[in-house]
Amino acid sequence: MNIEEADIAVVGAGGGGAVLALALAQKGIKTIVLEQAPGPPSGLRGEILQPNGQRVLDQLGLLNKLPADSTRTVRRFHFCKVGGERLCTVDYGDLPPPYNRAVVTLPNVAHHAILSAIESEPSVSLRYRSAFTGLLRENGRVVGLTAKQGDDHVTVKARVVVGADGAFSKVREALQIPADLFLYPQGYLIALLDAAITLDEAKYFVGKRTILGLFPAAGDKVYAFYMIKTGSYEQVKERGLSSLRNAWIAIDPASEAIFNTLTDWKQTAFLPTGRVRTPTWVADGAVLIGDAAHAMNPHASQGRMQAMVDAMMLADLLPDCLTANDYSAGRLKEFETTRRPQVTMLQKLADEQVVYWNTANPVIACLRDRVFRTLDGNARLRYRVLSTTAGLRQSPPFGMLDRLMAAGLLPDPSADRVAAGGAQ
Repeated sequence: MNIEEADIAVVGAGGGGAVLALALAQKGIKTIVLEQAPGPPSGLRGEILQPNGQRVLDQLGLLNKLPADSTRTVRRFHFCKVGGERLCTVDYGDLPPPYNRAVVTLPNVAHHAILSAIESEPSVSLRYRSAFTGLLRENGRVVGLTAKQGDDHVTVKARVVVGADGAFSKVREALQIPADLFLYPQGYLIALLDAAITLDEAKYFVGKRTILGLFPAAGDKVYAFYMIKTGSYEQVKERGLSSLRNAWIAIDPASEAIFNTLTDWKQTAFLPTGRVRTPTWVADGAVLIGDAAHAMNPHASQGRMQAMVDAMMLADLLPDCLTANDYSAGRLKEFETTRRPQVTMLQKLADEQVVYWNTANPVIACLRDRVFRTLDGNARLRYRVLSTTAGLRQSPPFGMLDRLMAAGLLPDPSADRVAAGGAQ
């Protein structure tokens, strides 16, 4: 059995684990990252970098290094009813610069940039085909882990073990931290289509248990996100490409030319959705980040971004832990105490959106559409929604009075006011 030592051992090289490894490496902290996949990700997935994610990449020195031919800046998102009627338009240009936009990338572009940067850092070692098998403990404290790397069994002694291994975290299980794991009954069929007609701005359609998002991407491509029942992906494929295209055309007739570029199921993938809630993210010598601690519905548009923010905040705390030789749950709890309020708020917001956006109830749908129309004419409330989606707010966008105003039940005397810096 091979025995190695590191300051930090990270399990998982996904959105949070990779960012943490790079941020620690840039501080010269010896880190080992174990990733069970055989190499960098290559599958189809939609990639939208919200402003807080852009800020993280900028802090890592990577934002301006993303390939120009793989990224696309999008400012306006139009929310529409099925059939095409516009309900509300959100403009990222209203946010304070420099991150006053959304950045849509081709699949895995940002992740590959992070992994490539890790490979050039001498203080970090990234191991693919490495499966976590257990934790090492001394006097009740985590002091390392065991893993299987190919056919070899490996022991890594570390001051802190970080579980960044997703919603079904093996590290969380080994720590015996209970988790409320909820799998939503709907997920998303993702497709990468050709921009047969010009699409410069994003469109998001809502209807009776119907959601379809269209986002312009680099290389004259368009992402489609289509809500379907979990477990129904194969049934959708059995019905055929023409059936899917026709369903999309009925939702957005103006984009028929784009939908007709769907000619092969290899252009598609399925994204399941789930939520994780845990009573704690920390133990003596160990900490959870990202989906391992707090997976959330993609309606919030913040799951991956929150993992990245977790990583940056933890990377700021861990050097102090190393200096003080204090890796206790109490010290690591500083990270959780800071991060949990925003994460909890976003989880609750996403669950509310699930109820209203996915509804089949005509009364709730009418209220949903009314709220969208109110937001379209209310700069203050619209900004609150935008800044939350962008990851810039720590508190819920709406209080009780705001909800009544959004529903059109009360007038908003401050509807045209947005404080400097987006405070309102």
